[in-house]
Order: sequence, then structure tokens, then C-alpha cells
Amino acid sequence: MSVAKIMTIAGSDSGGGAGIQADLKTIAALGGYGTSVITALTAQNTLSVTKIHEVPLDMIKAQYETIMEDIGADAIKIGMLSSAAIIKTVAKLLQHQSAPNVVIDPVMVSKSGAQLLQEEAIEALISELMPHCTLLTPNIPEVEKLVGFTVTADEDIRRAAMLLKDKGVSASLIKGGHLKRPNIINTLFDGSSFHMYTTTRLDDTYTHGTGCTLSSAIATFLGMNKPINEAVESGIQFVSEGIKEGYLVGNGTNPLNHMHKLLQYHRMS
Repeated sequence: MSVAKIMTIAGSDSGGGAGIQADLKTIAALGGYGTSVITALTAQNTLSVTKIHEVPLDMIKAQYETIMEDIGADAIKIGMLSSAAIIKTVAKLLQHQSAPNVVIDPVMVSKSGAQLLQEEAIEALISELMPHCTLLTPNIPEVEKLVGFTVTADEDIRRAAMLLKDKGVSASLIKGGHLKRPNIINTLFDGSSFHMYTTTRLDDTYTHGTGCTLSSAIATFLGMNKPINEAVESGIQFVSEGIKEGYLVGNGTNPLNHMHKLLQYHRMS
């Protein structure tokens, strides 16, 4: 039986709601086979990130090359990379052993507000890594860092998407959750045209790991040969349903339910 093989290159979330843990849950829930390259260990829960430990560069390289020489990848999702050195290492790996679908979630700040990407690494992200991506999935604060201007309206989003294309990004999905609107509008620019996806704004109690989950879901659908607009739409739907079925595990921002298609968890009152 053949299966879509999806690699996630990201940080570990010890609380289980985001990062590598969220990615592997998502890939499995959608019927893919997940492999992982861990770039950093984090000590975190639903309230905060208390410590970050970067994985040595040679170990990142070894994880990637060992997976690719045997299992391979139909798609790659890239999340937390933390430093310029890690970004450059991953970019070099992609250059030599590229996958057909690379989804980059430019993780900069955690849901609890912790800095997950060093400021000095942003330029490396733009110049070294973004040209390798099939799809970039920034939220509003992230895209503002990448393009250098404030994004508050639809015309700003379109301008930002065009500028990202000029920087070498094939396609971008700019997530609109941070804008003060009744509904969330996510904007896909596929390189030639814009597609808008509107969803109802849901209870943000269960939104830890939404960015990681969305990008890994899209990567999984791309690895299954869905066209990009369909992969994005399916990924957004998967996340929305996961938020609706979210569950309380801690005292902060709790995770969405990655397994909502397979299991129904009962919230405890």
C-alpha cells in the first residue's frame, strides 16, 4: 500500500500542541506517513515557553539525510528554525536533495509570546530559505516582518503577497486571524491570482498549534497530489474543525483536536 510521505522540519513542543508533535498528529490523521527532523527542543506548556535548546547542526543534517536516503518525502513542512545557522543548514539540504512540495511556516513567536526566531535570522530566512518554498504561510505579524510595512487591509495583503513573490516565493498564504474582523479571511496568492478563504472566528481557547497544524495539513494534501488551492482549502477546513473539537489540557491557550476525524474527545467540565 502506497502512502504519502511527509517530512516535518521543526521544533519539538513538550506540551504536545504545536511543533513536531502537532505536525505528526496532523499527518497521521490525514492518512500520510510522517517523518521528522527536530531543529530545537522547547520546554513549554499551554501558558509559556520556558527554555529553548537548539539541536546541533550536524544532527539536523544527519536526520534529514538519513530519512531522504531511505524513505524520501513527497512533501516537506518547515516550521521553527530558531537561528540563521539552522536556516542556512536547512536551505543547503533542500538545495541538494529537494522535495517537490515545500511548505514553510515562518514561525517567529509562540502563541504565548515567546521569541522562537532570532531577529538576526529573519534576513537569512528571506534570502536563503524562502526561494526554496512551494508555499509560505505567514500570519500578519510575520508577514509584516518579512515585507517591512504594516498590514491592516486587503490591499496591504495583496501588496505583501506580490512583494514576497519578488523575493522568490512561488506562492503565499497570508493568514488573517490577527486582523480585527468578525470573520477570518486567509488570502492565497498562487503566483498569478488571488483566492480568498473566509471562516467564522471561533473560540480562541483552543488555538495553540493552529499555524503548525495548518501548514502540515497543507503539506500533506500537496504530498497527496492535490492542487494548491484545494490543499489550502482542505487544510483550513481541517483546522477549523479541530478548533471546534478542541479540549482543555492546561490553564492557558489549549490545543485544537488534531484527531477530530478519528476520535471524539469529551471535554471535562
